[in-house]
Amino acid sequence: MKNFFCLLLIFCLQAPLWTKTHVEIAEENSPSIVAVNVLKKDGTTFNGTGFVVTPDGVIATSRHVIEGALFVNVTFNTGAVSGEARPLVQAGEVDLALIKIEARNLPTVSLGNSDYVLPGEEITVIGNPRRLQNTVTSGLVSQVRKKSDGIIWHQISAPISPSSSGSPVFNKDGHVVSVAFSSYKGEGNQNLNFSVPSNYLIKLLNAKNYFPAVITPGQKQNTGSVWGKITAHIAKAWEMVCRPFRK
Repeated sequence: MKNFFCLLLIFCLQAPLWTKTHVEIAEENSPSIVAVNVLKKDGTTFNGTGFVVTPDGVIATSRHVIEGALFVNVTFNTGAVSGEARPLVQAGEVDLALIKIEARNLPTVSLGNSDYVLPGEEITVIGNPRRLQNTVTSGLVSQVRKKSDGIIWHQISAPISPSSSGSPVFNKDGHVVSVAFSSYKGEGNQNLNFSVPSNYLIKLLNAKNYFPAVITPGQKQNTGSVWGKITAHIAKAWEMVCRPFRK
């Protein structure tokens, strides 16, 4: 019996601890979410959402948010407004774009490997619907859709409203697995929303010589953290204590 409890305790201490609540995901990532403010060439204005992917100011958003833009800047959740954001690259096959502001040491999101996303997974979305900055919604990955041209979309149930295009979609580990860009509107349509898988974003970043860390489910993150070291030491100590009880 003692042997069993020792093994159980060691397993629990060494088991993955990074599954997060919606609250934790929101608190950790809100500083990285921005409102994208666009002045169009025809004189109209447009707003979308973006999120910081590199500390030096590379921001991901939807391609249609910045199309036809004369001027773009971003607003952080603190109210701080950036200088002009310049277009960095736009994806040809999916609704994604990268813009760049002059900055240093910005907080960033963590990117996940979208190849592992499955229907039914719980998600958290942070965006700016109707300019209501850092609105948190939740839902499920309703389905992983493959179009006739081979492009993959995620169908999601989390509500997506105007100005939410470019919102990051987080998995339960707090990693971005897709980017919201569209929804079906009209009478009788409820929560039929779509997002671009994160691997398309990673491909876009790589094309501009940015190579962010990509977290795969089951892979530990921040293994050098204080908590990680503490749990490792406790597990090791209990292993030594329990050793005499093992056969």
